[in-house]
Amino acid sequence: MMKSLHIAATGMAAQQHNVAVITNNLANVNTTGFKTQHALFADLMYQNYRVVGQPTSDGGTVRPTGLQVGLGVHVNGAYRVFNSGALQQTDNSFDVAINGRGFFEVDLPDGTTAYTRAGSFGINADGQIVTTEGYRLRGVNGTINANALSVTINEDGNIFQELAGQTELEQVGTITLALFQNENGLEAIGRNYFRESVASGTPASDNAGQEGRGILLQGYLERSNVDTVSEITNLIEAQRAYELNSKALSRSDEMLQATVNIV
Repeated sequence: MMKSLHIAATGMAAQQHNVAVITNNLANVNTTGFKTQHALFADLMYQNYRVVGQPTSDGGTVRPTGLQVGLGVHVNGAYRVFNSGALQQTDNSFDVAINGRGFFEVDLPDGTTAYTRAGSFGINADGQIVTTEGYRLRGVNGTINANALSVTINEDGNIFQELAGQTELEQVGTITLALFQNENGLEAIGRNYFRESVASGTPASDNAGQEGRGILLQGYLERSNVDTVSEITNLIEAQRAYELNSKALSRSDEMLQATVNIV
């Protein structure tokens, strides 16, 4: 009886984590470049009451099956779905969407590099292209002239500015994209940023459109890839699973109480 209480409790705890993952997806349904997550479950250890393949009492045969009782479940992790989200036209010259694989590279104040799919950029007082938090976009070493008539970012990530009196566009820099061997190994650090980890592998940087990287679309943003209908369905399933484990816990308690009363 005590064991069944513990098993049901692990199921409830696992579904609590599952609901937290789902609600985080729903909360970020309008977050630019957000990638949905799914919880991964794994069963816990088993207790052997009868070992499979053990000789029978007469010693002439072996048991084709055993008797094992599991000790419950736990959340083994959560993986992200890095499929591209829908593209939304903004007509803002400094909004850039990645159509395909890859991450923008951003210099953080501590000297490390962050990676993001959110292409909401702007320019700071020095004419540098920066994120909404003011972090500089890597690869763009030049600056945007305050008197520039227009700024153009092509599919390859090359940035050009048009200046009065010049017949040709002036190239300011190039936006590079990073690829990882294992995107799910990236560590989310909030504010739409990821950080390299041992599991993700080292980033490989190159121009957009090169070696599997997506192309860049100026004047667009990538929306979250959260499927609201699927997430609501998953939430209902998680709630039902939690309720079933709660009922199992109550029934185990009732059975234990009946045993105590008999004793």
